Amino acid sequence: MKELIIAFGLFLFIEGILYAIFPSKMKSMLRKLEFVKESQLRSGGLIFAVLGFVIIYYIKR
Repeated sequence: MKELIIAFGLFLFIEGILYAIFPSKMKSMLRKLEFVKESQLRSGGLIFAVLGFVIIYYIKR
């Protein structure tokens, strides 16, 4: 559970730094996201989830 909280904190840190350093680029990227199909978002999300799981699996093994 401790590692999950650390991972979530790291996620928030990285996300926050991106918005702090590149606010106009992040707003532009979010506007472009509106034009991406839901199926593409779902596929991308699934790919990143599997990739993250594989990385965690190999590190914890």
